[in-house]
Amino acid sequence: MRTGGVAGVIDLRGGTVEELRYRAGDLVVVSGLPGAGKSTLMRRVVGPGVHRVDSQDTRRRIERRVPRRLPYAAYRPAARLAHYAALWRALRSGHSVVVHDCGQWGWVRRWLAREARRRGRRLHVVMLVVDAAQARAGQRARGRGVPPRSFARHRRAMRRLVTDAEAGRAPRGAASATLLDRGAADALRALTFGGSAP
Repeated sequence: MRTGGVAGVIDLRGGTVEELRYRAGDLVVVSGLPGAGKSTLMRRVVGPGVHRVDSQDTRRRIERRVPRRLPYAAYRPAARLAHYAALWRALRSGHSVVVHDCGQWGWVRRWLAREARRRGRRLHVVMLVVDAAQARAGQRARGRGVPPRSFARHRRAMRRLVTDAEAGRAPRGAASATLLDRGAADALRALTFGGSAP
């Protein structure tokens, strides 16, 4: 078993990892391109007792209540508001939290880092690093594509995150950053919280 969550940057690409372990009450942001497999990873490795806040779950809940012909752009603001409300409730709970993040909105991570510090907790970022072709294939598999201009913004934002991590710099306000490629992500079995991280 290998563990993450220590200060700095941990690059697990090209290897296998069974568990990432963090201190109880900490926040973990799972970042990556749309279609990289963030939601799938979170559903598989986040266990009971941990708040899993996934914007895709929020979107699906809203989609079930709106007319099928209504484009996502029409209710995107409502979906985002609901997502941030769920995230705020999770933060206030005091429990450990794992959050879905596309990497495009740096201000969300900075807000989470501030809230974590205010509550005596730490923020960690797990980056699921896949290339554009893999991400596009993931979008096709889920039957939901991302417009080219939006996808390009995501790619630029993720490129900055990964470049900084490869240079030994965790995202602003984060106690650690862990890089996973698809193989390492597929091998991951659990993301756990308890005691103190090594």
